[in-house]
Amino acid sequence: MSMSTTHAPSPVSARPRIVIVGCGFGGLEAARALADADVDITVVDRTNHHLFQPLLYQVATAGLASPAISAPIRRLFREQRNVTSLLGEVVDIDTQGQAVLLQTGESLPYDHLVVAAGATHSYFGRDEWAAHAPGIKTLADATEVRRRILMAYEEAERIHDPVQREALLTFVVIGGGPTGVEMAGTLAEISRRTLPGEFRHFEPSHAHVLLLEGGSRVLQAMPPELSRRAEEQLKALGVDVRTGAKVTHIDEQGLEVETASPAEGAAAAGEAGARYTIRSKTVIWAAGVAASPLGRILQRHTGCETDRAGRVTVEADLSLPGHPEVWVIGDLAAARSHHGNELPKPVPGVSPAAKQMGRHAAANLRRRLQGQATLPFHYRDYGNLATIGRNSAVVDLTSPVGPIRFSGWTAWLFWLVAHIYFLIGFRNRLMVLFDWASAYWSSQRYARIIANNEPHRSRAARAPDQPPAAPPPGEA
Repeated sequence: MSMSTTHAPSPVSARPRIVIVGCGFGGLEAARALADADVDITVVDRTNHHLFQPLLYQVATAGLASPAISAPIRRLFREQRNVTSLLGEVVDIDTQGQAVLLQTGESLPYDHLVVAAGATHSYFGRDEWAAHAPGIKTLADATEVRRRILMAYEEAERIHDPVQREALLTFVVIGGGPTGVEMAGTLAEISRRTLPGEFRHFEPSHAHVLLLEGGSRVLQAMPPELSRRAEEQLKALGVDVRTGAKVTHIDEQGLEVETASPAEGAAAAGEAGARYTIRSKTVIWAAGVAASPLGRILQRHTGCETDRAGRVTVEADLSLPGHPEVWVIGDLAAARSHHGNELPKPVPGVSPAAKQMGRHAAANLRRRLQGQATLPFHYRDYGNLATIGRNSAVVDLTSPVGPIRFSGWTAWLFWLVAHIYFLIGFRNRLMVLFDWASAYWSSQRYARIIANNEPHRSRAARAPDQPPAAPPPGEA
């Protein structure tokens, strides 16, 4: 492969050049772990901000403003003098010439490369669904979903036909993982606690919120007992939970569902194998993720293996097979945890794993620079947690004495404290704490702003060469 490109300007230095692609959880931790290293680091990201993705659904449901869960990348590295931050999109990686190609045509040479490009939505081969069922991976996605939710209520105020109004007030979340569960529970709270009294021609509490899960239970990464409790709490909020529900078609009118099993939530629709239609103007996708396209690019240039989601199979130390100078971490890596004589276990695609991989890759990079042997990655699983709604959550913690599992108000409080603690920056923690306290006592969501009522297509719905839509003023 040859690159007829220009090199991005960089200071003349004999120090090792480290390029980190992506400033999510993994990339940020890798850069910070090299703060005192005698290296030159370039962090490249397609946005100018680090995003706390676990709370992105709160932006989509008007609970938080975008700045509360994001931080400018340049501000994060302001005091770290060995880091240069670049706003740009990586379109190719020359593993032979050891250079990263940007969309602008610039080429960034590297001695060591950390690829932490994350993941995007997966529609399981039905990418045309993206226009009708956006997912939530970026701030632009979140503001688009928020616009659709709020506009559904606004249009319902003007529509008098009961069939059309019912479609506007039917909100469908596809996918029963943590994001889907949290989104469905929050949508139910909005209709029953936030909006009543604000409309004159319909009752917002009559909105129908459905959560569709193709498997036999929600939150399948958690023990069955906590899945059952989560489903009970969702139903108590008014969410119509349907397991064993396989989506077969989505368009602007709604979606078609096939009942895979006679689950309780789908019983009304018919027996197992039956098909039914749900008329809905607001469908939200939380069912699947795919690794960044950079995984396929690495596969094309190096012959490395990728799994069905496009994740790169890495060595035990998180390096790329055959290329010890390249490290792949986070959602882009199909990594395994190695601990003693135990069989290696797959590493889940969660933010704690990405952080640990970022720190481990940085430590191994240091060892390699010092001529030492690298160490295998060991993932420390501290557990899982998910919030369902006000005073409702489930927590599954891993401890030396065994699993600790609880739900309800104490789990909800634990979830709040954990998320505030892991937010980047004191200002973000203060903003989120204030907004949550205000919402708890008033049941209001003050980020219910529609800056533009014209539709914006999500990233997945845009053409490959189309630039991302800018978020509304004050939201970036």
